[in-house]
Amino acid sequence: MLARRFLRHSVIYILIGIGIGIHMAASHKYTLAAAHAHLNLLGFVSMAIYGLFYRVYPSATNDRLANWHFWIANIGVVGLIGALIPYLLGVKEAEPFTAAFSFVVLAGMILFAIIVFRATAKEG
Repeated sequence: MLARRFLRHSVIYILIGIGIGIHMAASHKYTLAAAHAHLNLLGFVSMAIYGLFYRVYPSATNDRLANWHFWIANIGVVGLIGALIPYLLGVKEAEPFTAAFSFVVLAGMILFAIIVFRATAKEG
């Protein structure tokens, strides 16, 4: 279930990221390149890796932290991109939000690190 949720979110993020990329290419305006890159990497690549990890280690989903990981990681990506786009478009007041959501993304990755180390601790 958790693996499926991560994988499904990852494809939603890449579809949005591709849409931003197509818009930039068609308009020849690359102002949103950083948001496009962050969405593709944090949204698609990271979420897909998380989903695949939980497929390989389904017992890791029994850890309460796994559900927290899902929500924190997704809130971090949506919040970061939601703040980064206006910032890149010149709304300088959005800068503190980009910083704050960067730390939410970091918290999600720290949770993932803890989950990975717990799930793989018994391996050789």
